[in-house]
Amino acid sequence: MNTGFELQELVTFARQYSGFYTSHFADVPRHITSLEQLPVIDPVEYWKGSHDLDQWPVLTAALNDALVFKTGGTTSDGKFSLFRREEWRTLVTDFGRSLGAQLSAGDRIANLFFVGDLYASFIFTHDALAHVQTEVVEFPFSGHVDSSLLTDAIARHRINVLAGVPAHLLSFTAWLEQNARTLEGVTTLLYAGESLFDTQLQRLERVFPNARIASIGYASVDAGFIGASHLDCALGEHRVPESHSVLEILDEQTGEVIEDCDQVGRLVMTNLTRRLMPLIRYPVGDRACWREPLGTPRRKFALMGRCADSQRVRVGILTLLPQSIGETVRRVTHSDDWQLVIEQDGAMDILRLHWAPDATSAAMAEADRTLHSALIEDYPLIEQLSADRLLTLQIRCCTVQELACHPRSGKRQRVLDRRVYDSRGAERY
Repeated sequence: MNTGFELQELVTFARQYSGFYTSHFADVPRHITSLEQLPVIDPVEYWKGSHDLDQWPVLTAALNDALVFKTGGTTSDGKFSLFRREEWRTLVTDFGRSLGAQLSAGDRIANLFFVGDLYASFIFTHDALAHVQTEVVEFPFSGHVDSSLLTDAIARHRINVLAGVPAHLLSFTAWLEQNARTLEGVTTLLYAGESLFDTQLQRLERVFPNARIASIGYASVDAGFIGASHLDCALGEHRVPESHSVLEILDEQTGEVIEDCDQVGRLVMTNLTRRLMPLIRYPVGDRACWREPLGTPRRKFALMGRCADSQRVRVGILTLLPQSIGETVRRVTHSDDWQLVIEQDGAMDILRLHWAPDATSAAMAEADRTLHSALIEDYPLIEQLSADRLLTLQIRCCTVQELACHPRSGKRQRVLDRRVYDSRGAERY
């Protein structure tokens, strides 16, 4: 594949048919020789106007022959991602062929991803499994299946592979522990949508003692296929799907391209297969580092948590939108000084929202309680995850000086993800 030609054709097409890219590439030469000549997308500008799919300037054509999915958040806040049907077929075909590396002939797979309300994960996994080049059997339960029914079905039908989001797998694990059950016949757990951490892995291993744990692959409904999961990948590691995407890691302060191994930066991708909704130097919201030298085929990289300026933050099955959190903080407290800190204590995710008032007031405790209630109203899943002892939300009024800034730029960091991602061991068998 001539990647240079592909990029030139993509850029020419996007600037000709997309109002957004016509403006975005206004200062770009007609002919380009590298991605570095192109500006990185500002996600806020990219998604502006996306609520009206018939007028959204990013799109290159009218909304015909397409699939529409929601990218995350609540029903009102979620953005939309569009695929031509041919583009969707390319995505699930490429991902399915990659997924075959994690499966064996005769595997019986429970699809436990979630479906409905325009979410893509269940449908995506179902369609991708149809393109696995190994003979496998799918049981499309979805994430809404009752734990007791799922347990019985796994035993009755000799299901040996479970695929789902970590929070749901952990919730199922908690039910198994409460009922003193272990599932020795499960040989593989495939997860996606969020990282797994050491204490969570230990819980999974107690009830699935013979299971290998691996990523099903790295994709998002907005960006598409970002990373393939191979058997030589440690947890959190993936390989570049070269026929599908071009990946870059950029210094978060200077924007310079990083090529050295183990230097963490902002992950930016260019999708080579989509034309209806082009993504050219699009920040996916994650931090990453290279694990192999420049020039290595299907170069391996490792995910290192969410960027501070990410448009959305995943915590288990919960998707948080920092922009909407900021609007809630302003509405309740009249303050623009806030910070979300994500930590972990064992299997429990801890969300700490710190905010600083303009002046000390006796009403601060009441504001904390109101803000806590408002966030649960915005994100009802917080209540469910709290009941399952998978998450706790803490609100704290503080001084401006207590809000962390980046050590190099001095800029306020809206999101501090302090979970430990750097797991460099081999996949677990």
